[in-house]
Amino acid sequence: MATICCRELRLHLELDGLPAVVQHIGEALRRGDLRPEDFSLRDLAEALIPDGRQWVQSLDPRRGEVTLLLEAEGVDFTAFRQVTGQVIQGKILEGYRHEAFVASQLVRVIPTRLDGERIPGATRLPDGAAEVHPGMPYPHVGFGEDYIETPRTTKHGLIVPVTREAIFFDRTHVVLARAAEVGEILGWNREKRILDTIVGAVASYKHNGTPYATYYAAGEGGPWVNRLADNPLVDWTSVDRAEQLFAAMTDPASGEPILMRPNTVLVPSSLRHTARRIFAAQQVTFEDAGRATASPNPLADYRVRESQLLLARIVAAGTAETQAKTWWFLGDFARAFAYMENWPITVTQSPMGSEAEFNQDIVVRFKASERGTPAVLEPRAVVRCSAS
Repeated sequence: MATICCRELRLHLELDGLPAVVQHIGEALRRGDLRPEDFSLRDLAEALIPDGRQWVQSLDPRRGEVTLLLEAEGVDFTAFRQVTGQVIQGKILEGYRHEAFVASQLVRVIPTRLDGERIPGATRLPDGAAEVHPGMPYPHVGFGEDYIETPRTTKHGLIVPVTREAIFFDRTHVVLARAAEVGEILGWNREKRILDTIVGAVASYKHNGTPYATYYAAGEGGPWVNRLADNPLVDWTSVDRAEQLFAAMTDPASGEPILMRPNTVLVPSSLRHTARRIFAAQQVTFEDAGRATASPNPLADYRVRESQLLLARIVAAGTAETQAKTWWFLGDFARAFAYMENWPITVTQSPMGSEAEFNQDIVVRFKASERGTPAVLEPRAVVRCSAS
């Protein structure tokens, strides 16, 4: 069903019907069996619009009498719009899910219908409170006394137009480039907001009505300690010092240790090779009293993720670049952070006969939008380290 087989596309349309063809193309694009570049806007118009070749020729202003004739009879763009919509949507999603958007892959996505949400937690009970004596009722875990509040969500979107000129001159590559750019802009905006939350530039954690910073160092009087200065990423001992902060964290309600197992390391590009050397090493060497002992690398279970955009967000938050290059993060990011999503990236089409069609020769427009906001759910699940 690519540009080289529009005749086959017309045949499938006649045999299977429009919904089946649109579904097939959408699934093929998602699987990667087809790419948006495999399609031509002009070929699709000629294949899917009744008398499509005549209609495309009518876009030439020198053939005004044909244009008037077709407009008087009315042209059915339904098939063209729906198939083109799948192609444009595929390109937008391709840009939105760019591999450079690492932070968007680390955090948990929580669907919500609320513009800011209060998430209740279970109040921790002392360990002995779980004991049930014969004939006595089971104790209840309290809800509502402990909660966090997430920020209000925001909407972001852009429009991709398909003009008569794009179809007539077959500027498919231009339209697809704009669609990819729209996806990348929306994806980058989302990634930027998530990174700003991860680095602590945006402090969105609000527990029981009280706002807190995301990271606190020892001696700052914070309710937890998850920021460690003077701990550059050098070798396994740097990771060990960060892990000790997790071991020291306790639940504020019960005083019991928090069950926390860090599993991911996030570094800027400046620490990419250092992180690979440390976490991908086959073995490490321990020295004690002048004696060296080799053992399997205890850090092999960590996932190492490098963000090309992380350094820029740290610098944008006010940290000098030389210092920002030493920042690195350790923890369980899916437990610490979430993206509260009202709706995911969604592509919709403009209605037929819009004002833009007459004023700007825009045959159809595709609007891409998403709405959501990053939130801190458990700041104790991530530790931030730096050289100073």
